[in-house]
Amino acid sequence: MRRDGRGGSPTAVTDDNPAVTDADRRAVAAAAGTSHAAFLGPGRTPDGGCPVRFFTATAELSGCGHGTVAAQAVRLTRSALGELNDRQHTGGRTFDTAAIRRPAGIEVWFDQGLVALRHPTPDERAAIVAALGLTADEVHPTDAPRIAAPGAPRMLVPVHDRSALLRVRPHLGRLTAACRRYGLLGCFVYAPPVGDRPGAARMFAPAIGVDEDVANANSTGCLAAHLLDTTGAQTVAIEVEQGDTLGRPASVLASARRGPAGITTRVGGLAVVRDGHRGDH
Repeated sequence: MRRDGRGGSPTAVTDDNPAVTDADRRAVAAAAGTSHAAFLGPGRTPDGGCPVRFFTATAELSGCGHGTVAAQAVRLTRSALGELNDRQHTGGRTFDTAAIRRPAGIEVWFDQGLVALRHPTPDERAAIVAALGLTADEVHPTDAPRIAAPGAPRMLVPVHDRSALLRVRPHLGRLTAACRRYGLLGCFVYAPPVGDRPGAARMFAPAIGVDEDVANANSTGCLAAHLLDTTGAQTVAIEVEQGDTLGRPASVLASARRGPAGITTRVGGLAVVRDGHRGDH
């Protein structure tokens, strides 16, 4: 999910070893200095999925968007193919993926699946907004926070503009406590897209050991679902720029579609594989 050939969120990618413990897997992310590590399992699941597990330094994740981009980019580089259309099994779900060689890197897309949306309770909203250090008038005047769950729920918090986004200074201890209290993965603070200009966002998830994520693909998909839901359109496509505050510019693409079962999303970005095991995306 690099932007203009720069930045991106590094993820360590390695083959899984059934003999190691989850503590060993958590240690990989810490040792590599990356927010996440992806472990490519052997064989296939009964429904044809390639097993992939994701760990931060503190926990296993039921899903990881930018980790999926890195994992599929590494799988393509190990082949002689120009394009790899496959299925990945993570967190009890199997979904379609596509990896394509491009001049600037490897473009990866994956189906995020159904995204459930709800309005936060007043207590949830007040606790998260306060932990982010935001005042009521810094929250976007016409948009509203939502809780979105493609699996693990997270709160989407809109602010006025990019300047307000850059000023966010969360109290990490309070944010950790609030997210754990309400069962949230973290919070995705964003300035909505305006006209042809991409949106911008910052993801804070200290409850799972990631104080600030460089790029969060799943939350970008959640934002596309939210924007679709609030506009009443049948489809929405967005680009969201991330990582600037960490000096690693990233860009995530997402689309949302309304179907019989609800809102489904597709998420993508560009990755570069280094040393055969680490993806900047």
